[in-house]
Amino acid sequence: MVTDTTTPSTISHATVVHAIRIRRTFAYLSSFLFLITLVFLILVEIGCVSANRPVIASIYFIKLDLTNIIPRSVPNFRLVNSIARTLGLHDFYQVGLWNYCAGYGDQVTECSKPQKLYWFNPVEILLSELLAGASIALPSQITDALNLVRTASRWMFALFLTGACLTLPTALLAPLAIHTRWASFPLTILTFLTAFTTTVASVIATAMFLIFKSAVQSAAETVNIQAEIGLKMFVFMWFAAGAAILGSLIHCAQCCCCTSARDVRTGRRKGRRKACRPFGRASDIGATGAEEKPRARRRWMGRSV
Repeated sequence: MVTDTTTPSTISHATVVHAIRIRRTFAYLSSFLFLITLVFLILVEIGCVSANRPVIASIYFIKLDLTNIIPRSVPNFRLVNSIARTLGLHDFYQVGLWNYCAGYGDQVTECSKPQKLYWFNPVEILLSELLAGASIALPSQITDALNLVRTASRWMFALFLTGACLTLPTALLAPLAIHTRWASFPLTILTFLTAFTTTVASVIATAMFLIFKSAVQSAAETVNIQAEIGLKMFVFMWFAAGAAILGSLIHCAQCCCCTSARDVRTGRRKGRRKACRPFGRASDIGATGAEEKPRARRRWMGRSV
């Protein structure tokens, strides 16, 4: 009778690698998800920062069209609109995370200097671009929404920047969960913070600019300003949030699921069943060097099967 004398300390490296295949797959998957998060967050960060690169300039949170800022109900509205343009108003303004861009027609002609904790103040921008002594009065719906924009924009800026800074180390450290469950707990906290900051920033941006768009549209009778949400920016930030949430859930599950390399080496868990065969059966050459005898073939109608 052949006895199995293989102990956890004698488990080969190939067996360990085979046993933790599931955990390794999910660990690398989470790392890939956080790399995706980083890419999309970078696109959010660089959106609307340069007028010389149309691709970057086309990434914005909201676009305000002031081409026909004076409504049709005002006499000689076309003449007044042309005068407003002569005074210095651009046809449209696009809002990014660091600054705003402006232009005429469909072309971005200039962008403001990027600044930290930036918030879009259309009153200040319009007054700064008009000729000396000129002024413009915005409806109360828009000015009331600016109080929300000022506070929410600063939180959004800080959270997006924090999420981008956390994503890179999270993606690099994620594979450490393969070796031991002790690494999964701190990684779960790190991935949760990454997903939390990215998701909350996306929620703030979505709510803030939807409210601002609604406020602009409600004042259409007084000032004819068209507001358009930037689809690219919203897709990028929500893809980043979704990938971060999924990666965080994977690390949370790895705290209690999937066998780690340390579990296999210490004998607490064996991992995949196929990986257990070399030290769980006597079919292979064991520690004693004995081999299993070949099974006798069954016969059916005089033939070997």
